[in-house]
Amino acid sequence: MRMRTDAETEAATLARDLSALFAASRDSNADDEHDPEGATVGFERAQLTAVLAATRERIAEVDAALRRVDAGTYGVCERCGAPIGGDRLAARPFARWCIACASLSAGRRAGSG
Repeated sequence: MRMRTDAETEAATLARDLSALFAASRDSNADDEHDPEGATVGFERAQLTAVLAATRERIAEVDAALRRVDAGTYGVCERCGAPIGGDRLAARPFARWCIACASLSAGRRAGSG
């Protein structure tokens, strides 16, 4: 699946970038706490880490969707058992829930904070 390949490529690039950033920080005598540029380095590190985590999560979601294809349950809502609409699957091929159940879940998350 092209989506997985693209995400794997992105994850590998991000991991290399993050590794290079950590190496550069280690080799530098910059003091993040007192250096005006230090916040930028710290922010960049945090941003790369977050994007890499999100990319790895996307790979896991694609893998789970592929397992559902193999099991014959792809396109069926895991919550209510109804079919997941074609438009939703086109926009989000790894969707596990129909739009109604996804909306319920989003509403619960928003109300819990």
